[in-house]
Amino acid sequence: MKIDVGVPLSVGAVARRSGVTVATVHFYEAKGLIQGWRNAGNQRRYNRDVLRKIAIVKIAQRAGVPLATIKAALDELPSSRALTAKDWARLSTQWRDMLNERIGSLTQLRDELDGCIGCGCLSMTDCPLRNPGDRLALVGEGAVLLESDHERSSVK
Repeated sequence: MKIDVGVPLSVGAVARRSGVTVATVHFYEAKGLIQGWRNAGNQRRYNRDVLRKIAIVKIAQRAGVPLATIKAALDELPSSRALTAKDWARLSTQWRDMLNERIGSLTQLRDELDGCIGCGCLSMTDCPLRNPGDRLALVGEGAVLLESDHERSSVK
């Protein structure tokens, strides 16, 4: 059973109320993040629940969640009703682990950055940022990361 969503919104009304541009509304629709339809006058119309979806997309994007991941998560939810607090809890739980990994990685980068002397050689034994375990020593001496792509691709 579909809920009564009231008077449909124009693309301009959706943009104003959600704080994005009309182009962004069209972009989100083209990416399958939101859905609309055309009325008898061939104008785009949206149910009011699209405002909550756009809010979720904006929050997720701000947290660094890729659009493809956002779309996959939204696709798992019923489209016949507005998103609920339970839906949001499910989405945010899915993204929490990814965000915690990113936070851990950025914290490590921040904490180890002071040890980088910025010499350019990037093949020092003790360079956890760009050369963990001195793996670039197998390629050669000096600034091996500045060499051709072919040589870099052999070190993985």
